[in-house]
Amino acid sequence: MPTDAVRRFLAALDPEHRQAVGARSHEEQERLAAAWERELEADDELDTLDELSPPAAEAEAARRVLNRE
Repeated sequence: MPTDAVRRFLAALDPEHRQAVGARSHEEQERLAAAWERELEADDELDTLDELSPPAAEAEAARRVLNRE
């Protein structure tokens, strides 16, 4: 997975979670970023939000991924 996805995932997180996830291994960051991308692709509600505010949709998907952890 490109590091680009990890950077985008980290950018979607709030500062507290960004720091916590940033301290994890690169492999773990890639796993979370992949889950985040799947969440963005799979959820129809996020599609609607993405049309209104892409950063808000990315942040919501990131929250969902971390809540499942």
